Amino acid sequence: MDGDGVQAGRVALVLSRTATTAASVVLAVVLAPAAHADGPGGGVCGTGDILVTVCAVDGGGSSGSSGSGPAGADPVLTGSSTKPADKCSYAIVDDPPPPAGHQSWGGHGPDDGAVYKVQCDSGRGGVAFVPTGQAGPGAPTIDPETVARKAAASMRLAGPKVAGPRAAGTYVVGMPMWMWATPSRSTFGPVSASATAGGVTVTATARVTSVRWSMGDGATVTCHGPGTPYRKSREVTESPDCGHLYERPSYEEPDGRYRGTATSTWTITWSAPALGGGGTFTETRQTPFTVDVREVQVVNTR
Repeated sequence: MDGDGVQAGRVALVLSRTATTAASVVLAVVLAPAAHADGPGGGVCGTGDILVTVCAVDGGGSSGSSGSGPAGADPVLTGSSTKPADKCSYAIVDDPPPPAGHQSWGGHGPDDGAVYKVQCDSGRGGVAFVPTGQAGPGAPTIDPETVARKAAASMRLAGPKVAGPRAAGTYVVGMPMWMWATPSRSTFGPVSASATAGGVTVTATARVTSVRWSMGDGATVTCHGPGTPYRKSREVTESPDCGHLYERPSYEEPDGRYRGTATSTWTITWSAPALGGGGTFTETRQTPFTVDVREVQVVNTR
């Protein structure tokens, strides 16, 4: 970027709405280190090295319906009721930059400018192409992973439905314990959902890839499935895929029980056919459980 246009100053990009709209949106781009852009009410619209805040400016003030204000004035400073809303940070993507032809370039190339990653406090995010010499970033393009995360949020993924150990059961020190959960679409998947933003539709599919059992005695066990339900016909044997053995009783624990958690890791795979892209991310869900572990006292009658 041009040093005079970027490093030294701050620029306000005003996006005007229709004449009937009560407010305009101002993107206050603060590019100088430790710079502040305070509205008349003292609201801070940006601090830090490269920070963007979306502010609402009333159309009836001195800034006018577009929020432009007097020539050469900063709309953030002259607006009638500037209020901080959503802070966004811009970080240049150059290690390495996106490959030529990637949709983030918007049909341009490295010789035309640079690509910035945008992340906002509200959860909005994306990338923005900035032509060489332009004073500030433009509006971010659609980030398909952000859309995929919205699709995942609509799935209402749940933690494991713990079936063993049973809350009403009594277990014995030194005896193998079997852990398992009852699988369903909401607790193990697979479950799919789609979300659309800016004309881009992203489809996401979620499934549990592992369950981490924290047993309450300091031990953890990671199982790659719901576990095998115990049957009396198994007698005293170890679980083939998800088990634990307690070495001391739980009577010294609160309420005389070990308190554990079963945490499932959901792997979400998403695709955006219109962009020719896709990827994965993970989320976790947790379910608490308790275990009553006792010692068996053997009486010698001889």
